[in-house]
Amino acid sequence: MPAPACRQLDCLAFSIYPPVLSHEFETPIAIVYWYQNAVGHLLQFYTLLSPFSPTLATEEQIVKTPEMAESITEGTLKGWSVAEGDYVEQDQELGSIETDKIDVAINSPTAGTVKKFLANEEDTVEVGQDLLVLEHGGAPGQSEAKGKDETKGSASTSQQSASDTGGRVVDPEPTQETQQPKQAEMESGGAGKSPKQEQGPQQAKQQQPGPTEEQQPPGKKQEEKNESKPTAQETLGHKQENRPSTPKQESKPSQPKQDESSKAQSPYGSREERRVKMNRMRLRISERLKQSQNTAASLTTFNEVDMSALMNLRKQYKDEILKKTGIKFGFMGAFSMASILAMRTVPTVNASIEGPGSGDTIVYKDYVDISVAVATEKGLVTPIVRNAESLDMVGIERSIAELGKKARDNKLTIEDMAGGTFTISNGGVFGSLMGTPIINLPQTAVLGLHAIKDKPVAVDGKVEIRPMMYLALTYDHRLLDGREAVTFLVKIKEYIENPAKMLIPV
Repeated sequence: MPAPACRQLDCLAFSIYPPVLSHEFETPIAIVYWYQNAVGHLLQFYTLLSPFSPTLATEEQIVKTPEMAESITEGTLKGWSVAEGDYVEQDQELGSIETDKIDVAINSPTAGTVKKFLANEEDTVEVGQDLLVLEHGGAPGQSEAKGKDETKGSASTSQQSASDTGGRVVDPEPTQETQQPKQAEMESGGAGKSPKQEQGPQQAKQQQPGPTEEQQPPGKKQEEKNESKPTAQETLGHKQENRPSTPKQESKPSQPKQDESSKAQSPYGSREERRVKMNRMRLRISERLKQSQNTAASLTTFNEVDMSALMNLRKQYKDEILKKTGIKFGFMGAFSMASILAMRTVPTVNASIEGPGSGDTIVYKDYVDISVAVATEKGLVTPIVRNAESLDMVGIERSIAELGKKARDNKLTIEDMAGGTFTISNGGVFGSLMGTPIINLPQTAVLGLHAIKDKPVAVDGKVEIRPMMYLALTYDHRLLDGREAVTFLVKIKEYIENPAKMLIPV
């Protein structure tokens, strides 16, 4: 403990020591005063000892920016879920950080009270940066209970002191500071008067009756007459003061009214603009899309598929699958399975280009990680179904449903979106009839699904109405030739129009 603190503690201890041999203990009121003085000094003891005692000191902890991913070193603090002074439990979410891919939650490492924020909303924070100060200990309502206990303790102390003095209220001896104001009041003669009875000097002069003109001497009468006659300048000034002043017309308040009237009178209607800063995810999406357009030699091929057989299969088994597994049987599982089987014929679709510059090495993969494009409020994300080649249709549908729910709840992690060898984008859920999807680098191709429309189709020399869908395959022409790309898309068409072929190893 530092020497100045020790000296302060020695002084306090000496002041608390009871003066047993002193004459101050001759009266009961002196004992009460000593008791109150000792309690106050003990509180000062606690204040001085708390910084040096591990049991009395209040522990604080700095909450830092959590680790996000190897490729992510910073993010934007989107907001705090708590306020300063709030009590939080362990692992309670304190706020969130928006990154290029996901939102990272800031959780409390321990239970305590939020003391101070070290970062504000919309600040760019790095990994390991100090975010807030958390004070350990405490519980909801503990401060209120402590205040009630102190109030009860002070009340019991006052009752005890009153019982020691025999129930008599003994006023302390007036000090010199309290005697001076009373003496000043006695000298001024203002004691005993209420504020309503006190009057200013002007009001006193008006109420005090003065001598009449007959009782005043002649010289004094002449002086008062001269004083009562106003001069010409005073008369002119008095008239100018009584004259009502014309209000000044200010130009600043009137200008907004003119602007509003001009907006209302505009023949084109409202022409207001507002600018909103792009979030990190949207910025990252735009960078990736432009990188894909500038790097890959993108080309799109189209085909049309008859959905009658797959729709009949779904209609026949969807209720049974939903009852047994709780999974809705859709079209994504079938198209994923068809793409995996088509890759056996054209394995280059599942490959990628790596290396310095624009790439000089082809990487073939024996596994298939399908990226499923999911639209969220913040932007497009592509969570991944790992090792989809080892799953069946229902298993793929289950994985897609789980990833979609996590994406809508903003609970996706970096691991959910890292990697991917092939992407499927279903724009048909929004009514898209045809489109050209953009490749998700470093992948080689992306399959686009579109809306199902009833169209007249020639079947065995007859015109029939069939549910048709346009398929679009955008591929990187640096790695995939047109013949291979068309062959891959035709294989998908064959599997969808005849789903039984996906179950038979041909």
